[in-house]
Amino acid sequence: MKNLLITSFLLIIFSFSAPLIIAKPIESLPDAAERNKPAPSASPALSSSPDGRIIKLSRGGAVLSISFSEYLTGVVAAEMPASFGIEALKAQAVASRTYALYNINHKKHAGFDLCADPACCSAYADHNSLREKWGPNFDAYYSKVKSAVESTDGIYLTWEGEPILAAFHSSSYGSTESSENVWSSALPYLRSVQSPETADKVTNLFTTVKVSLKDFRETLSKKYPSAEFGPDPAKWISSLMYSEGGRVSELVAGGVRLSGAELRQLFGLRSAAFTYRLEKDAVVFSVAGYGHGVGLSQYGANIMASKGSSYEQILKYYYSGVQISRLSDSAKP
Repeated sequence: MKNLLITSFLLIIFSFSAPLIIAKPIESLPDAAERNKPAPSASPALSSSPDGRIIKLSRGGAVLSISFSEYLTGVVAAEMPASFGIEALKAQAVASRTYALYNINHKKHAGFDLCADPACCSAYADHNSLREKWGPNFDAYYSKVKSAVESTDGIYLTWEGEPILAAFHSSSYGSTESSENVWSSALPYLRSVQSPETADKVTNLFTTVKVSLKDFRETLSKKYPSAEFGPDPAKWISSLMYSEGGRVSELVAGGVRLSGAELRQLFGLRSAAFTYRLEKDAVVFSVAGYGHGVGLSQYGANIMASKGSSYEQILKYYYSGVQISRLSDSAKP
């Protein structure tokens, strides 16, 4: 029975003729979807390379037909610095492959498989944009990223036999975040773990954002018309609560209770791991890390790689309790 389920999962992913129900939709997560259909009973045989199958990618108003391998190379190149260690790039390749499989099987789009919007699927960079980005380093960097993808061909992460929601972010200070502290669903493999980033190893790990009192009041009032601000700015912000990962989970601003993630978005903070202080005419936020903080920390992965960790060790550290699976292995009888 187990072999039958896994084989069905494989055949559907690479034919893309119909979506497969592989996991219960997570309604509250920003990258989950709710539309699923039963798997068909038959599908063409697998190619020699699991990543060699063709997918449809929506980008710039057009739908491109490209190999899964080419797509993943463009994603890793767009999402992680190519200067990172090869084991970190491999970890990103596996996380990106897993995230793509998760999105494909939750059928986020009609008429194509994935998009190039990082707020929906993942960022994607083609050759032209990478030549412009990397300049004279293009050949070396592209070869390096492509090697990370090809050397992990078909490898993805599973929980109870299903591809996980392989969330990732740029950097964390101290610890990553559990999923329910950013979204509302607690996923067993997205748990808070310590992360090794330090200011001497991560550029701009700590940042400062200064918001005038006028802008602070107007921005909050526009978003929350019921907000009220008294004559004493020291009372405008109160009741900060922090998660186990060190990020603001919620606070009260202008009498309105909101999440740290909401305030981060309103004022362009790099993360919800912040403190604040009042100056004469401004609120000054001191921010640590970059991103939502859930799942793989890219800079943390690079630090681990520099100390000798393999991509498997990096992935199993940041994604608690997952299994590393291989699509090609599932085709065996």
